[in-house]
Amino acid sequence: MPTSTPPFIRLHALDDVLIARSQLLSGTPVEHITVKGLIPPGHKIATRAIATGEPVRRYNQIIGFASRPIAAGEHVHTQNLNMGPDKGDFARDYAFGADVKPEAPRLEATFMGYQRADGRVATRNYIGILSSVNCSATAARAIADQFSRQTNPAALADFPHVDGVVALTHGTGCGMDGEGLGLRLLERTLAGYATHPNFAAVLVIGLGCEGNQISAWLAHSSLAEGDTLRTFNIQDTGGTRKTVAKGIALVQAMLPKANEARRTPCSAAHIIIGLQCGGSDGYSGISANPALGAAVDLLVAHGGTAILSETPEIYGAEHLLTRRAVQREMGEKLIARIKWWEHYTQINEGEMNNNPSPGNKAGGLTTILEKSLGAVAKGGTSNLQAVYEYAEPVTAHGFVYMDTPGYDPVSATGQVAGGANLICFTTGRGSAYGCAPSPSLKLATNSALWHKQEDDMDINCGEIIDGTSTVATMGQRIFDAVLATASGTPSKSERHGYGQNEFVPWQVGAVM
Repeated sequence: MPTSTPPFIRLHALDDVLIARSQLLSGTPVEHITVKGLIPPGHKIATRAIATGEPVRRYNQIIGFASRPIAAGEHVHTQNLNMGPDKGDFARDYAFGADVKPEAPRLEATFMGYQRADGRVATRNYIGILSSVNCSATAARAIADQFSRQTNPAALADFPHVDGVVALTHGTGCGMDGEGLGLRLLERTLAGYATHPNFAAVLVIGLGCEGNQISAWLAHSSLAEGDTLRTFNIQDTGGTRKTVAKGIALVQAMLPKANEARRTPCSAAHIIIGLQCGGSDGYSGISANPALGAAVDLLVAHGGTAILSETPEIYGAEHLLTRRAVQREMGEKLIARIKWWEHYTQINEGEMNNNPSPGNKAGGLTTILEKSLGAVAKGGTSNLQAVYEYAEPVTAHGFVYMDTPGYDPVSATGQVAGGANLICFTTGRGSAYGCAPSPSLKLATNSALWHKQEDDMDINCGEIIDGTSTVATMGQRIFDAVLATASGTPSKSERHGYGQNEFVPWQVGAVM
């Protein structure tokens, strides 16, 4: 850290807290106050005396209420800050469309992508094996294992333009309401993956008696079998051994055509990024998230699309998104999803403010309001063009929102089902995550994490905290990395082999 860099960060002139760049000892002078007690890195310091019940602001937004008197210079965290007796149910001005701005001049960057016959563009070229139900997961994985470059390198030796054969399996598909939301979400998710441009071809395997019948799924999804989509059931084929043999033969038949694909220059308008954050810390909303937001604004200026999600983790900050909605009904749809989540958590005997996680709190985040205000920064400043439900096909260009849980694998699965061909994932505590068939870039919020877990991190946004880079500079670096990754440069998680176990469709409703 440069010697001229102060040991704290002030985010807004009207904030009640400062953020420690590094650990601060008691007695350290900070602005016009003196630190009282030990302040861990990324944690908050009170800039003034705050009475019990008073709101506390960060980003000039309310992040909670003092649960007891807080002295100037004191550590502000779970011991003296909470959501308040109203659980954060204070007035928020949705001001639909108030911050909509003129569209930025269109820019024309390109990347090297795969142009599919229907005009869509891929960033990877896989063959996928999907299971309709958990009962067919073992067979699906056995088929994919036959084409593993790690254990059977000869299997794909003649197909260098195929990135791999991956099995994406899950733990549901039966024991659910045949007409319920849970099955609809699963059908929609599987349809999104079966038609994803990053798959040159897909094989879907069922058991035969499950609730999620392949024939019904095809009909409901307006899909039909062909050279690039094949389906069959274990019970019809005659058991596991014959199923695996049949699956291997079908994949072998798909490989030559898939291998014909070649990368060609494509407009960045074809890039669709799913925005994720996991293992957030007190720096997330200062470094990696706003830097990713700057990259999103660049992508949108080039005609591309970015999907913000994780509805429980924008709770309390949704008014910052409704103000950017190009149509009032888009903002109202987002609020409707917030209300749905309030009802959903209530009937499951939970609360929307059960966040942050223990790791988030250790990193300096105290309430869901504080976490959410940092999380929305990933969406940049571009206008909100559309709001989608989980795994719905994303057809709008620009900045959009998709309703998903906050659990990262479930959220990203919905984004990829919607068409995301790349994921950008910010983390402050450290994350082990990857995504198939869409590559995932991981952005570290602080340099300590970068040095400790560099094998997993793609970019160190901690340079912003260190004072050696800016949000704008880092945003450009992220955008450049997006173009390179979309063009085929492997991400760290791809090198580790992540992706197959992170396919987790959202399961709602009773398991019967």
